[in-house]
Amino acid sequence: MSKKIIFIGIILQLATLLVVAQKNVIDEVIWVVGDEAILRSDIENQRLFLLQEGVRFEGDPNCFIPEQIAIQKLFLSQAKIDSIEVPESDVIRQTDRWVNYAIQGYGSQEKLEEYLGKKLNQIKEERKKAVRDDLIQNEMKKTIVGEIKLRPSEVTRHFNQIPKDSLPMIPTMVEVELIMMEPRIPIEDVDAIKERLRLYTEQITSGEYSFAGLAIQFSEDLGTALIGGDLGFRSKIELSPEYANAAFSLSDPKRISGIVQTEYGYHIIQLIEKRGDRINSRHILLRPKVSEQEMEMAISRLDSLLTDIQANKLTFAEATYFSSDKDTKNNNGLLVNQNEESKNFGTTKFEMEELPQGMGVVIDKMEIGEISKPFKMKNSAQNDVVVIVRLKSRINVHQANLQDDYQEMKSIVENKKREEILNEWIASKQKSTYIRISDNWQKCDFKYPGWIKE
Repeated sequence: MSKKIIFIGIILQLATLLVVAQKNVIDEVIWVVGDEAILRSDIENQRLFLLQEGVRFEGDPNCFIPEQIAIQKLFLSQAKIDSIEVPESDVIRQTDRWVNYAIQGYGSQEKLEEYLGKKLNQIKEERKKAVRDDLIQNEMKKTIVGEIKLRPSEVTRHFNQIPKDSLPMIPTMVEVELIMMEPRIPIEDVDAIKERLRLYTEQITSGEYSFAGLAIQFSEDLGTALIGGDLGFRSKIELSPEYANAAFSLSDPKRISGIVQTEYGYHIIQLIEKRGDRINSRHILLRPKVSEQEMEMAISRLDSLLTDIQANKLTFAEATYFSSDKDTKNNNGLLVNQNEESKNFGTTKFEMEELPQGMGVVIDKMEIGEISKPFKMKNSAQNDVVVIVRLKSRINVHQANLQDDYQEMKSIVENKKREEILNEWIASKQKSTYIRISDNWQKCDFKYPGWIKE
């Protein structure tokens, strides 16, 4: 996901936290859904903020926004009746992730606080409620829909009912094999990194500087540096093993860990708080810089390996023995899609934009079975590496057909059935729920007409 898309999402979510400054706006209850009220300020906050950011709706936001809030309240009301809850750990993790993105989007914690007129702890608490409501709503939807089972004949029938010029376009999909070489880091460079971290530890321990202050200035973890290295609450499985062992062994927030090496680089860690099996810690990360000489040597080693493959001295799969990429080494070099937001998550299929940064440009020009020359990129830990890649398969962008895109069409039919079930549930729930809408807010072309009762 691009930073631009993430930031747009933050903008939409910030609207739920923004306080309207105009004192001449008189608040009032405009909708009542069950025993829940929707205030004029709820709508006005979001409308003004979205207009300010240049976001435009199709239709009247004074109709769209309250209807979306009302729909959520129907799901939450039913979830309360059905005693549906979500793990607090999921709420905390998503809240922390959102806050980190928001701080990155606005440049600093101070700017975010200034914009919202609230302190970070208040922003987090309000965001936690929104996150919890979203998660509960999603769980309620899953309960309502249940398991959708489709027969192949249903998928085929749906496909045949779609006009040919309305069939969806399927983006280019590829499978890629990889061999990676990590440039060697001279021991003196590692020693220099460790010396800097020892200096930071002394400065923190003596009270000369705060841990958070040094993290903001020097940490190379761009995702947490702006907020003082704060990782938010994480469980052991969410942290690299080396980091988790060091962080969970800390018991005194005033003590700093020793230097910890992970695949991301070298860290020092400070405990913030422990809650059961979760821990909140902050860290300073430093990465050794790769010299051009070491990078050229890695390219040379990989170029020699490529020559042996082309001379049939060994196959590409056999050559993965020399790869430093632990995720693909035991899979004949085959990449697996780790993007949890992708429909291809957990498979070997990638849309071009889902490939690791820098790889898509190379793959785009290759033929099936072709092996690239060595090129530089960053691995999953954002370290500089050199790789060669082999294009295993490619299905070019095309209009959907059952032979190549059965799973895609099956997913489309499942989503359609899911939407039909939820639409029927909402219509039924409208009939059994007390709903009152102020006269001035009734003249809307709602998606669900059952809000206005005769």
